[in-house]
Amino acid sequence: MEIRGFTDDDWVQVWPIVREVVRAADTYTYDPDLTEETARGLWAATPPARTVVAVEDGKVLGTAKMGPNRDGPGSHVSTASFMVDKDVRGKGVGSALCAHVLDWAREQGFAGMQFNAVAESNLAGIRVYERLGFKIVGTVPGAFAHPTLGRIGLHVMYCDFG
Repeated sequence: MEIRGFTDDDWVQVWPIVREVVRAADTYTYDPDLTEETARGLWAATPPARTVVAVEDGKVLGTAKMGPNRDGPGSHVSTASFMVDKDVRGKGVGSALCAHVLDWAREQGFAGMQFNAVAESNLAGIRVYERLGFKIVGTVPGAFAHPTLGRIGLHVMYCDFG
């Protein structure tokens, strides 16, 4: 598997992944009725942010976007988001993407990485993040309307590079 920068030609394979993840409404706070045009604007990052794809044999297996968490006084902390094709979940694609974005953020000189809204039901994601150095620093109770679990917490997670 290769992780490389996203190109415009990748969107035809990235969009079905984004559409499936967002419409499931069980991990992302994006509107489940997100249009392709809006999704592309949200996902295809521009500098100083970056979008990447994990590719094997020409097939996009997953994607990540990364960049500053906030502008101005918060711009020294990075953030990232991940989406993996449902057919390859649990096979290390998400872990590889997360390790890649952490390396990128360190190389860019960020002080750490913050995830702003990790659904507490996303146990597989949380395990990956914790294994790679993230800690849950807070939880907003009932902040995520999960389609089957009802209102559940959203974790804020942080990995300090110091």
